[in-house]
Amino acid sequence: MVTDSALLLQLQTDVLEAVACGEPLVVVADLLCRRAQALAPGAICSILTVDAEGILHPLAAPSLPLSYSSALEGVAIGPGVGSCGTAAFRNEAVIVTDIATDPLWDGYRALTEPLGLRACWSSPICDHVGKVVATFAFYYRTNRGPDALEHSIVQTCVHLCTIAIAHDQANQRNHRLAYFDALTGLPNRGHFNELLSRAIHMDEPFGLLLVDIDHLKLVNDTVGHVFGDMLIRTVAERIAGCHTGLTACRLGGDEFAVLVADCHSDDALKDAATRMLGAVRGLIEVGDQTIDPHITIGGALYGPDGVDEASLSQNADFALYHAKETRRGGYVRFVPGLRTSMLERATMVRNVDQAMGEGRILPHYQPIVRLDTAEVVGIEALARMRLPDGRIASAGEFHAALADPRIAWQLTGQMLTRIAADIRHWLDMGIPFQHVGINVTTGDFQRGDLESRIVDTFGRAGVPLKHLILEVNESVYMAGGDQMVPKAVSALRQRGLRVALDDFGTGFASLTHLLSFPVDIIKIDRSFVARLGIDRASDVVVGSLIDIARKLDMRLVAEGIETTAQASMLCELGCTMGQGYLFSRACSFEDTTQLLTLFAQTTDDPVLERYSA
Repeated sequence: MVTDSALLLQLQTDVLEAVACGEPLVVVADLLCRRAQALAPGAICSILTVDAEGILHPLAAPSLPLSYSSALEGVAIGPGVGSCGTAAFRNEAVIVTDIATDPLWDGYRALTEPLGLRACWSSPICDHVGKVVATFAFYYRTNRGPDALEHSIVQTCVHLCTIAIAHDQANQRNHRLAYFDALTGLPNRGHFNELLSRAIHMDEPFGLLLVDIDHLKLVNDTVGHVFGDMLIRTVAERIAGCHTGLTACRLGGDEFAVLVADCHSDDALKDAATRMLGAVRGLIEVGDQTIDPHITIGGALYGPDGVDEASLSQNADFALYHAKETRRGGYVRFVPGLRTSMLERATMVRNVDQAMGEGRILPHYQPIVRLDTAEVVGIEALARMRLPDGRIASAGEFHAALADPRIAWQLTGQMLTRIAADIRHWLDMGIPFQHVGINVTTGDFQRGDLESRIVDTFGRAGVPLKHLILEVNESVYMAGGDQMVPKAVSALRQRGLRVALDDFGTGFASLTHLLSFPVDIIKIDRSFVARLGIDRASDVVVGSLIDIARKLDMRLVAEGIETTAQASMLCELGCTMGQGYLFSRACSFEDTTQLLTLFAQTTDDPVLERYSA
């Protein structure tokens, strides 16, 4: 004869085996209820879970009608919430031997009477810290409490439920870690890949938007990563909640991916992107700090822009990259030409990277001259690349590669080293050399080490920093917000460098920049010089700029001079210095050395002193 102990042992073995085999919690709970009822024929078993907010959710009740369990869904635990709700609230077993008269059942008696349930015994199930996570109940059709065997059954079942629920919670935590981002709660990159694959497999219209948070690094660097994390979380919440039919995922860092369901057209995709751009706006206040969030979006449509995961994602990425270069804070839809231009740029980056590794990046120098005498008062260093076949490529042929911050940073480093060595050579020759201008990009400022690189490089070569002019255009000044670049430039000026605002007049709010940016020299853009004598408006603008520079005690250089008429008119307007093909194209170190030997202006010239002051 099989004993009760043996039957309980078999129950325990079967349930633990189901847990170990990875059966879902609902299957394990159903098995447990059925086996418990088989051991206690007079009992009807029910298991309810209790969530973190204290809300009941039916898990298993194989012998009760679905309508009964459904009526308990979403009920909050508390005193007087039947046997189960009260047991969970009190964290102790509750035995009700007469449901018809017990006040705990006043609000729920109508559920049990049609089923002939007259008594109920409910026991709390707790996790490892003692928090109630479920209840295990026996209902009876007679007015009674549990017998000795049922006590043993419930004790075993509560223990098994604790194990099964803890195992399920561990699985849920592992699943969340594997599939969801810890900071935002959004699906992570791995989960996104599955969602994208599923959407493509369904072969229904949808759109893909890739999103970057603008200037996250600046926030982290200036006010700290706590504020950066707050920015990421807030942007995630605003993106996820801005539109029905969106599934937002965080790919990592400042990058998100958003699947737009039922998206049939370019207009529909643009509408979703526009809503996201609008939803993200709005200041974020953290303590006494305020952050102004902005995002940039690139988009692609399933079908027209790709029918597999790789091409669709890559094309959306091309669109995002193009948006960051041309429409920061806006949206760009993929078009076929972007793929070609991005692939060409990638090839260009590889070529420049290889050239730097092989020492094929070198400076050429274009002279800056006195317009009345054509004497050389300075030179501008321009990057050139010697190709494997020996041809010298101008910067315009590989300029797109400099949009890569790493490439720009490394190229500037090589240029600084070569320029410092060239200056040292000219000084050792006794040439009355004054200044060389070097262009810097946003990538040179992003790492925050431009000052130390310049100081260290020129210090090793034994070249005073007074011989260097930093040329920065307006787009670089504005790329890092209003403080990053101006602060770095101010620190360099304190070291003795001079700073030139390059391509002046082509950016926005240029005159305002003269008031806020630390600048010593203004370089009038060639587009104004080209229209001198042809377009009266250009004559007026150039004349006004020369007058403004004089009154602000700033030096002024006109770029792109190609004719003697342009040089004469600039002289008449009061501009004393210029550069352009009229005087010389950018030339090699050897040719520049000869040019300086023949035409370098001596340092006792009063015009030069103004340029150097």
